[in-house]
Amino acid sequence: MKYLIVGLGNIGAEYEHTRHNIGFDIADTFVAKHGGTYKNERLADVAEIKWKGRTLIVIKPTTYMNLSGKAVKYWMDKEKVPLENIFVLVDDLALPVEVLRIRPGGSDAGQNGLKNIQELLGTNQYPRLRFGIGNNYPKGRQVDFVLGKWPKEELGIVQWKLEKCVEIIEAFVSIGLERTMNKYNNLKYSPGN
Repeated sequence: MKYLIVGLGNIGAEYEHTRHNIGFDIADTFVAKHGGTYKNERLADVAEIKWKGRTLIVIKPTTYMNLSGKAVKYWMDKEKVPLENIFVLVDDLALPVEVLRIRPGGSDAGQNGLKNIQELLGTNQYPRLRFGIGNNYPKGRQVDFVLGKWPKEELGIVQWKLEKCVEIIEAFVSIGLERTMNKYNNLKYSPGN
């Protein structure tokens, strides 16, 4: 069984650990937990993780966010991963920072990485993990907010959610999308849990 785990983000030091790069951070947390390492390959940094009889190809596209679909399509075809075994890790402005949401498909909600993946795959029906980043910014400052770093008071939530994301990826590949959604979609961070 092969899976393609896709962390969305932008390459370059100025984007590291920003809200928009949380997909990269989730991928890195997962790869580190499983003792993997990335290699720079075609269109992406790629790590291969073997876990419980499954092969997980973890990619961080090096195409910039708005061309993420090129890397997804290339690695999906190269590794012969079926659509339902893709799992895209992405930031989401529409969700509060306490929330993680797993979806079987749906709208790109204006997220350029998802928009490009949908264009190149010809469908929006692929599983994704949406990491709430909140939308606490003044009118007209969305770009600064999305490309900004997490404030100190949110770092605890972010760390807790990163660890949950690793569990969610493991659940996705071991018990399937439906059961993972049932188990994790109502999860909400609160201090002390």
